Amino acid sequence: MSLRFFPPLPLGTSKCTRVGHGLAPDRGWSWPSHRSFSVTTPTPKTKDAKKQKHVSRYEDPYVQRQARAKRMAILSRQQMIRAEHAAALGTPIRGVSTPFVQSLDTGVSPTSITSPEADSSAPPNLAPISSTDLPPLTDPHLAHQISEAALEESIAYSQRLTAPIPSANRALRDPAKEREEKAQHGHAHATASEALRRISSLPNLSSKSRLHTNISRVVATFGRHNTDNFLRQKAPSTAQLDLESKGGAKAPTPRAGPDTGSSEVQIGILTAKIRVLADRFEEKGGNGDKVNKRNLRLLLHRRQKLMRYMFKSERGSGRWERMVGLLGLTDACWKGEIEVR
Repeated sequence: MSLRFFPPLPLGTSKCTRVGHGLAPDRGWSWPSHRSFSVTTPTPKTKDAKKQKHVSRYEDPYVQRQARAKRMAILSRQQMIRAEHAAALGTPIRGVSTPFVQSLDTGVSPTSITSPEADSSAPPNLAPISSTDLPPLTDPHLAHQISEAALEESIAYSQRLTAPIPSANRALRDPAKEREEKAQHGHAHATASEALRRISSLPNLSSKSRLHTNISRVVATFGRHNTDNFLRQKAPSTAQLDLESKGGAKAPTPRAGPDTGSSEVQIGILTAKIRVLADRFEEKGGNGDKVNKRNLRLLLHRRQKLMRYMFKSERGSGRWERMVGLLGLTDACWKGEIEVR
């Protein structure tokens, strides 16, 4: 028996060794055939190829224009819906503008407030406001807790005190001099009256004095010592009905003074404070006031918590709808997250 030696293949060669099917002439088997092979990787499809394949399905230019027009119509409609939703929500700081909120800056009482159904520019989520929702005040609010009637009375009293006294002796009277003195007195009285009106005007006050006046207005408008007379009350609970049927219900404790602690009063006071800080940020360089920015954020979150509590506790009463309608507070003021940047 004879052995045959086959030399090893050199390293690095990509050869495939397989036994051939042909038989060797002497031993009945074949030499191993060396066949070269190549490794090919599939080329990935590029975006251009996919796009070309997609376009090839819609080679009709009319179909392409129709699809493009449909997409543009959908995008424009989505943008319109977002704009309407943002306008209805308003801003979490100011909400939407109402005559009562505007009167906090001008001092003029809102004599007539249109309902959201009559006003097309008002958001649809505000409750209708009737004339009974407003406080019984017709005079403009002045500074230092002064009423318009008291101011007019004081001006008339000062006019009588400063009027020139005519001479008792008719023979010594000078009609020309009396007319001149009367004209001077009228001019001086008109100047003094205008000065008093400007001094007592709410827009001319400092922000601190205006805030004190607005707080008293909010207490008079939303205090339950006034609103319990005409607003719809919340329905009694089952426990209260059971106590009343058994005769164990106690009479409510009478109020000792104006209502300053109810939820709607506190929300109105916080709204007045928030407007003062918001006006500060609208000034030039106001965005750099980091301390008041933190104070504004705290007031916003405090008002948000109170509104959430009042929405749950005053369900079924008219206090929530009246407060939201007068202050212009929308869902953005108490739903979701509030950010101040």
